[in-house]
Amino acid sequence: MEMDFYKGNFAAFALLNAVLAFREYRQVDARQEKDDESKAEAEGKRVVLDKFKWNFIPIYLLVNGADWLQGPYIYPLYKDEKGLVEEVVAALFMTGFLAGAVSASFTGKLADRYGRRLACLVFCVIYSLSCLTLLADDIVTLFIGRMLGGVSTTLMYSVFESWMVTEFNKQFPDEPGSTLSGIFSIMTTLNTVVAIIAGVLAEWVTDLTGTEKAPFMTAVACLMLAFAAINSQWSENFGDKTEQTSILDTEGNGTAPKSTLRLFIEDKRLLALGVTASIFEGSMYIFIFFKFPALKLAHKLSGLTDDLPFGLIFAILMCSMMLGSLLYKYIMTHYPHVTPTRLLISTLSVAAASFFIPVLWRDERVTMWCFCIFEICCGVYFPLMAYQKGKIVEDGVRANVYGLMRIPLNVFVVLVLSTTKEGVRHRDLVFTSCSALLLAAVAVNGMLL
Repeated sequence: MEMDFYKGNFAAFALLNAVLAFREYRQVDARQEKDDESKAEAEGKRVVLDKFKWNFIPIYLLVNGADWLQGPYIYPLYKDEKGLVEEVVAALFMTGFLAGAVSASFTGKLADRYGRRLACLVFCVIYSLSCLTLLADDIVTLFIGRMLGGVSTTLMYSVFESWMVTEFNKQFPDEPGSTLSGIFSIMTTLNTVVAIIAGVLAEWVTDLTGTEKAPFMTAVACLMLAFAAINSQWSENFGDKTEQTSILDTEGNGTAPKSTLRLFIEDKRLLALGVTASIFEGSMYIFIFFKFPALKLAHKLSGLTDDLPFGLIFAILMCSMMLGSLLYKYIMTHYPHVTPTRLLISTLSVAAASFFIPVLWRDERVTMWCFCIFEICCGVYFPLMAYQKGKIVEDGVRANVYGLMRIPLNVFVVLVLSTTKEGVRHRDLVFTSCSALLLAAVAVNGMLL
């Protein structure tokens, strides 16, 4: 397939995103012009809210930028530059997810007890060390790096969001839920912009230096900047000390708080969120591992022998995710009758189809477009799920609950990667299984919510 196909897709998605973003901007301006009542008070509140957002969002983007920089080249670095066979690459990924599952059982609780800001600082250090291990070719060092990366991922997806939501609830207790939902939408949209830039930057620094290690060293610089900003700008917040129980603690004489595990068992909303997060995000990580091999196979079957533009493909997929986040904001703003549960079920259903179609129709264009559709689903899913968790989970145990949600997710990914084999048949089985599990998540949400 010609390079023009990927360039054309990138241009089309970028243009569509620009049009939707401009449309949303104009509509926000129009709504503000109509609202003349209490204009001074509203303006003061908006200034404070904007200050809060821009105290958090740039740091959040730096941290995620460090993660995105590694996305296009983690598999090629292991497979091509270091010459590892696919079973060893799978074992490295599996080690990371296993470390994530183990660390999820205690990192959230420690963050709630000793401070979410401190946990964010620890994340920056640990993730930097994980990147630096890639400078070595020693297999033991690489496995240690993946373990550090697994712990870092658990922290990244629990403590940053926990810090932000708790601060928001503390500073703006009377704000409607739509304000927090809007912040999550902005985070996802800007995060995808950062991901697109990171994809292009990763390819540029790789071409400039001639090594696929370069994006990881660039990520270290981003993490150090984030460390400095967190250390100087953020205040500390904690969980409720009265709610700090272990996973399996049970209620004592009637005055002890419920264990975190009991919260999941007794609250069907939390249970549905946990199942959905495990299946959807687990499928997403499987997709991350298998997307480039699947595209390489479709490319080869097309009779082409040139290399795929991994950085450009990554940027296209992130454009798709940005489109999803803009669609989420548009739907929630213009269609208030669409409930979060209904939107979530629709998203899971489309994601299931995007996994199954490439198995039936092995064409490079179809495969690429299905992957784009799945990323659109990711763009809808993440702000939607973040809003749901922000509304349902109590601040006192927020980081702990967020961390525990990642245990079954990581176990699911480990189980899949532990069976990884070379060949098309195995990848088809994995994609079909992910599709079936996503449909199961549809059923769970239909029954529990």
